[in-house]
Amino acid sequence: METNIPDIYAAGDCAEAFHLVYGRNAYIPLGTTANKQGRIAGENMTGGNAIFNGIVGTSVLKVFSLEVGRTGLTEKDANHENISCVTNTIEHFSRAHYFPGVSRIKVKLTADKSGRLLGAQLVGHEGVAQRVNILATAITAGFNVGQIASLDLGYAPPFAPVYDPVLIAASEIEKKL
Repeated sequence: METNIPDIYAAGDCAEAFHLVYGRNAYIPLGTTANKQGRIAGENMTGGNAIFNGIVGTSVLKVFSLEVGRTGLTEKDANHENISCVTNTIEHFSRAHYFPGVSRIKVKLTADKSGRLLGAQLVGHEGVAQRVNILATAITAGFNVGQIASLDLGYAPPFAPVYDPVLIAASEIEKKL
């Protein structure tokens, strides 16, 4: 977190962060990023050698009962960066279809032509945060959509259907590739 001026550090909303998908610095002010950068800057100011590994720009929000999440690049972001991409959107159940309180969730994935996941956007009335976190982890790890479609995700009727929307979305975009 040290700037180009020795012993001067920048962290939080005033600092860019290395974006793992863009492969360069990006300004995406988020509380999680600010907190991590602040801890690393503090450690390094006291003689430590901590490293901030980067971000994928993951965020979630809730408006009344609607949950929205995103991570990585959108289709528009990929096009702006001249990254040739494939996208697909699915809609599926948030939990077992017969379980009380079931709702629908939409998942849009963006992948490059090699199948590497670039980004995801989700919207629904439950389960968005847990699923965007799965996809953020997959992007950070450099997973391709086939690897995501093969993940061993937890299943129980109150939480997810047998085939989670993340698995279905990854499988469907893999077919397009």
